Order: sequence, then structure tokens, then C-alpha cells
Amino acid sequence: MISSAHDGSANTQLNRAMTSDEHIARTRKHVRTRLGEEVTGHDWWHAHRVCRSSLEIGRQEGADLYVVQLAALLHDVADWKFHDGDEEAGPRVAASWLRSIAVDDGAIAHVTAIIRDISFKGAEVPTPMRTLEGEVVQDADRLDALGAIGIARAFAFGGFRGQVLHDPESPPRIAVSTEIYKTQRGSTINHFSEKLLLLKDRMNTETARRIALERHQVMERFLEQFHAEWDGEA
Repeated sequence: MISSAHDGSANTQLNRAMTSDEHIARTRKHVRTRLGEEVTGHDWWHAHRVCRSSLEIGRQEGADLYVVQLAALLHDVADWKFHDGDEEAGPRVAASWLRSIAVDDGAIAHVTAIIRDISFKGAEVPTPMRTLEGEVVQDADRLDALGAIGIARAFAFGGFRGQVLHDPESPPRIAVSTEIYKTQRGSTINHFSEKLLLLKDRMNTETARRIALERHQVMERFLEQFHAEWDGEA
């Protein structure tokens, strides 16, 4: 008997269902090995948190959780910040890994597109995502840059970059292009105005917007206390 096109589609879906858990498990192990000793806040635990948040947001928003998990786990596997500004490093490394574990070409294209577009590229640079899955993972990544963990990650990255904590004589610079954003070398406190405090209003999903508001307020309270202590008022 010759199988119909419908039967073929059903078989493809069945095969994917049978392998998706293995793909995710192997990718989780791969990323943990690759980023396990990373110290800038873009480490395995960041990927783990982004994946967990992506799953929660994705369930609420009705996204493809297979693509969401793969993209969330791999989104920082070769961040351009640590690869001489090469924005194709992440998609390239992710695609190589996914091919090695026999992920289908359509899913690879979807995941790599998310990784290519996910990053913040400047205060005045739009970074729209092409799919719901991309919006979900971008939101989860940005949520991890907010709140108490966002504060901790900002100072971890600032220390790695050799940035001063704060220089009141050097005001924040709003990046109007990706090129300017990539070359900024201000203080860590300036980074809040240049990026972190802007993220609340750049969330894609209603689920993420609710979470972002509370985490944004945590950062505002921190900065109020920081400046009070800096000025000797607390």
C-alpha cells in the first residue's frame, strides 16, 4: 500500500515526538559542558533559567515548546560579545550542534533565526522577532537581565570587562546604532540606563510584561539605594 501525503506528515510528527526529548536532553548536557565555567553571567545557569522561563511563557502564549527549548538553551552558546562582534557565531555554532544530533532542517532554521535576532543591539535599535517562539525566548532572555539576578549579572559582566562601578562624571550614552552599542565601555551603573531599565517596555508577550514590571521595580529600588550610599545619604 502506498502511504498518502497525510500519512507521511503524521509519521514525521511521530518521529519528531519520539526524538524531541532526546534532542533537548542532549542539548542541555552540551550547553552545560560548554558554558559550565563561564563567569560573565552568560553561563549555563543563565541558559537554564532562560529555558525554564521560556517554557512557562511559551505554555501561556501557545508556542512550539520544542523550538523554544532548543533556542533558549543555545541562545548564548557563542555570544557575539565574546566572538569579536561576530553576530553569526551563535547561529553557526548552534546549527552545527543541531545537525550533529539530527534535528530536522526546518527546526534548525527556526532556532538559528531566533539566536540571530535575539540580542539587544542599542537603545534606539529595533529588534523585532519573526515568530512567536522568538518573542518568547527573547522575553525570557531579557527577563533574566532584570531584577536581583539582572543586577548580579550586570556587575559580573562589568567586572569581566574591567568596567568601573560608577563614574558620576561620565553620563550614560544612548546607542543609536548597533556599532555604537558594541563599542560602549561605560560604567556598570550606566548600563542600567543604557539597556536594563529599557527592557520592561520592550517585552513582546503579556506574560513577560507582568513579570518584567516587578523586576524593573527591584532595579529602581536598588539604584535609589546605590546612589544614596554613593552620595553619603544612607
